[in-house]
Amino acid sequence: MTKGSFPVESFRKMETPFYYYDTQLLAKTLQTIKEEAARHEGFAVHYAVKANANPKVLRLIASYGMGADCVSGGEIKAALDAGFSAKGIVYAGVGKKDWEINLGLEKGILCFNVESLAELEVINDLAGKAGKVADICLRVIPDVRAHTHKNITTGLAENKFGIALCDLFPAIEEARKMPNIHFIGIHFHIGSQILDMLDFVALCNRINDIQSQLRQRNIKARIVNVGGGLGVDYTDPEKNPIPDFKSYFQTFARHLHLWGEQQVHFELGRAVVAQMGSLITQTLYVKHGVNKKFVIVDAGMSDLIRPALYQAYHKIENISSEKPLATYDVVGPICESSDVFGKHIDLNETQRGDLIAIRSAGAYGEIMASQYNCRPLPKGYLTEDLLQA
Repeated sequence: MTKGSFPVESFRKMETPFYYYDTQLLAKTLQTIKEEAARHEGFAVHYAVKANANPKVLRLIASYGMGADCVSGGEIKAALDAGFSAKGIVYAGVGKKDWEINLGLEKGILCFNVESLAELEVINDLAGKAGKVADICLRVIPDVRAHTHKNITTGLAENKFGIALCDLFPAIEEARKMPNIHFIGIHFHIGSQILDMLDFVALCNRINDIQSQLRQRNIKARIVNVGGGLGVDYTDPEKNPIPDFKSYFQTFARHLHLWGEQQVHFELGRAVVAQMGSLITQTLYVKHGVNKKFVIVDAGMSDLIRPALYQAYHKIENISSEKPLATYDVVGPICESSDVFGKHIDLNETQRGDLIAIRSAGAYGEIMASQYNCRPLPKGYLTEDLLQA
C-alpha cells in the first residue's frame, strides 16, 4: 500500500518513530534553488546546517554546490565531512568557543559572522597566534520586525544577536585597525518562517540605508549577507511542496541597492528541507476521554519538539486508514502535558497499529531531538534506505 507519497508497506518493516526524507522532493527543491539563484548575478546560497544535519541529507545538499551556514564547530565538522567546501562555509553564533574559532581558522572558512566587539577581539588574538588573517562580516541588528513567532525573531534590538546599528561603524573602524582581521562585509538575519515578502523588503530598505552610509565613508563591503528566513506551507504541504524561491530571490534583486561588485549571500535552512521530511509514528492506543478522543502515538516531544516549544502546527495524517474521518487529539507518551502534536485533528478513523505521518518535519525535527525520559533518539531514513530495507 502506498498512500500519497508514502511507501506504507516499507514503513511497517521499520521501528517507529523515525524520520522519513523524500529525496526526490529534496532534489527538486535544490534544483529550483540553484536555478532561481543563478538568474541573479552575484547571488550565493549557503545551507543552514542547524535545520537538518543528517549526514546523508547533508551530502545530497553539498552535491548541488551550496555553501554551508554553520553556528557551531560541530556543524563545521559535519559540513566538511559531508563534502561542503571550507571556502563556502560562513560561521555565525553569539558564543563561539576558542576551539571552534581555531577550527574555522585552520580549515580556512569563507568568513566569521561576528556578533560583538568582544568576539572580534578574541578572533583577532587567536588568528594572530595562528599566523592567519580572519575574514569577517559584522552581524548587524537591523531592528526590523518579522511577522513570525516571537521565539524565532532575530533582528530586533532586544534580541541577543548581532551588533546594534549605533555601534556598527565604530566596530568597523576597530576591525580595520586589527592586524589579523579583514573586514569583508555585513550580515543580517531577521528571523525564521517568514512568508510575507514585505518583511524582506523592509530588510532591504534598512540595508540600503546602511549601504549609503558605508559608501559615504568609503568603506567597502564585498559581501552583503541577508540571512535566510523564508518559510514553508505547514498547512498544505501537498499543494506547496516547494517554497516560492522565485519571488524570494526577486525581492532582493529588485529592492537591494548594490554598488561595485558586491555579492549577496543567503542562508536558507527550513525552506530547503522542511517539506521533504515527515515523522512517522505508530498508534499505541485510542483513548476515549469524557469529551474527546485521544490518539496516543509512540513519538513524543523528545522526537519533535516544535509543537511544544513554539505551538507550531504540523499537518497530521493517518496513512494506513481509508475509513471516514473522526476528530482526535494526537498526543505522545512523554510525562509532560505539553507533549501534544495537535488538538481537534481530523484523521481517518484510527486504531492501534495505524501509522501516523506528522508532515513538514524535515527542518528542526531530528536535529532538535533529545533523550528525555531516557528515550532513544529517532533515526532518519532516506527514500533509498527504505527501498533497500
